[in-house]
Amino acid sequence: MSKKKSTTAIRTLARRHLTWETAKAYAFILIGALIQAISMRLFLIPSKLVSGGISGLAQLVNYYTGWPVGLMILLGNAPLFIIGWHYLGGPRFALRTAISVTAFALFTDLLVFFLPTGGITDDIVLNTLYGGIILGIGLGLVYRGQGTSGGSDILARILNHRFGISISQAYLVTDSLVVLAAGFVFGWTLALYALVMIYVSGVAAELASEGSNVFRAAMIITDETQKVSEAILVDMDRGVTILQGTGAYTKKDRPVLYCVVTISETHQLKAIVHEIDPDAFMVIGHAHEALGEGFKPLKKP
Repeated sequence: MSKKKSTTAIRTLARRHLTWETAKAYAFILIGALIQAISMRLFLIPSKLVSGGISGLAQLVNYYTGWPVGLMILLGNAPLFIIGWHYLGGPRFALRTAISVTAFALFTDLLVFFLPTGGITDDIVLNTLYGGIILGIGLGLVYRGQGTSGGSDILARILNHRFGISISQAYLVTDSLVVLAAGFVFGWTLALYALVMIYVSGVAAELASEGSNVFRAAMIITDETQKVSEAILVDMDRGVTILQGTGAYTKKDRPVLYCVVTISETHQLKAIVHEIDPDAFMVIGHAHEALGEGFKPLKKP
């Protein structure tokens, strides 16, 4: 291949991957990671409020050993990331998760040189509310960048795939265990405040990402039905139902894809559909509750 053709191929590849949307997604991830780190340094660590998941465990380890919280977050996520690579929605989304976790860990340790180590207030209620809201905003921005925060996100997907535990239950188990451990270390009063903080951060993450509901129901009309459905099944490991529809104007039969995803997977779903068929028609609605495989188990009321 000539030098000119080689250069042209490289430029084409760069244009394909380094788009404005990709740059914006990475910006969301980095800004979100920074905001999460600010919440940790200003509110959660000084007040001994564990944030759940790996970052919460990192706080406990730091309390006993003095080892940097960010370093513990990075080391704690590494084995989960390796094990959970298959469940992170393909290399592109796994890469974004890796960047999110690494940036969060680095910012958490670097901010210790720029922010007051004792935080900005001793009021536990203010630390709980502001820490939760700011942490949630950071998480929401990471979700908008089609990444995850690692830790509980990865572990929840592993538990869901390996043992059939729903995503929501997996989050509950992992965060509850960390808060339980914090109760023995920091006291039960702070553990109860940590539960409130985790709830507040969850609400803030939903609002910052895309709205107030947890689940999204999507209907997709595309000329690339097979490719889109396979991508959702393989890359996101989410179920897809193909409904039979008829165009009112054309009178032609048109298959309609229907699937339900979590709020953190919404942007990933839109990215997949856009990449395969930019001309697809897509409707995403709020789902009040999702019951069945991958979500909460369907039980008799």
